[in-house]
Amino acid sequence: MEREAAFIGQSLAFLDSVERASRAAALNRPVLVIGERGTGKELVAERLHRLSLRWDGPLIVMNCAALPETLIEAELFGHEAGAFTGATKARAGRFEEADGGTLFLDELGTLSAAAQERLLRAVEYGEVTRIGASRPVRVDVRIVAATNENLPSLVEQNRFRADLLDRLSFEVITLPPLRAREGDVPVLADHFGRRMAAELAWDHWPGFSHQAMETLVGHDWPGNVRELRNVVERAVYRWEDPSSPIDAIEFDPFASPWTPKGEAARSMTPAPQQGQALVPTPVNDDLDCDDFKAACEAHERKLLEAALRRCRYNQRLTAKALALTYDQLRHALRRHDLLQAGHS
Repeated sequence: MEREAAFIGQSLAFLDSVERASRAAALNRPVLVIGERGTGKELVAERLHRLSLRWDGPLIVMNCAALPETLIEAELFGHEAGAFTGATKARAGRFEEADGGTLFLDELGTLSAAAQERLLRAVEYGEVTRIGASRPVRVDVRIVAATNENLPSLVEQNRFRADLLDRLSFEVITLPPLRAREGDVPVLADHFGRRMAAELAWDHWPGFSHQAMETLVGHDWPGNVRELRNVVERAVYRWEDPSSPIDAIEFDPFASPWTPKGEAARSMTPAPQQGQALVPTPVNDDLDCDDFKAACEAHERKLLEAALRRCRYNQRLTAKALALTYDQLRHALRRHDLLQAGHS
């Protein structure tokens, strides 16, 4: 499991979790890594392996959620030829492949009850039995498991074995979400931005404008570092002027005034009954005015504000939605003092 990414951050919450992982790495004990999606659980697992005495052994990765329940046991423990339909030859499982090294079980909370029972025996006795075999095989494996689930809560719901959790939780490393890592968003954004600029063969890295960086810092980041990387790299490659700081941030790549509703959305929209007229949405209920110019200005401002909200304050997207050039939109926003809209 080779990663291009590295641990980057300076917040105390982040550094504490990295330090805990570094200390636990030297011990031949199981470790649970807990965290939201995109917080770097895979990187912690790799760190635990590389800093351990097993660093020159195999690091085997298995995503427990990526396989159907009927195949998980065969993947973990292997099988003999003829053990089930399609098993034409014997195959070693992930435990045997990881012998002398580390087995990383991602999405641990999705394991079936049967797989949990067999995993418990493997952890307890250090031996596994292939499906269809009669004799167990001794293995020397260190287990690192990761999940974004609350495992104690799953135990209370009888969805996870309490005895298995006890054996896997010698050390529990809980990774902080990005929104709790004070000061790390600018550091990470600069790192990902520089890498993307280099990939695009830019002469230099212009950085982000003050407003763009404030937008990044103010976001809640439900996808954490993975989401931040995508947002930053997308902003860099879409920026058309490498000589000026990047000033456009788009969090939702699906945001578009032309997004199709899809069959599901259309089927939920009731069709008008026969003879029933479609009522257009009024632009303005009050058509009385004593200052035509002021009324036009006010209406134009309302149109701009509505378009900005609809496009999540992405000015380039807003310009396209209003059939304006980017410069025309900026001029209109400046005239109505809306250039900083959405950045407060």
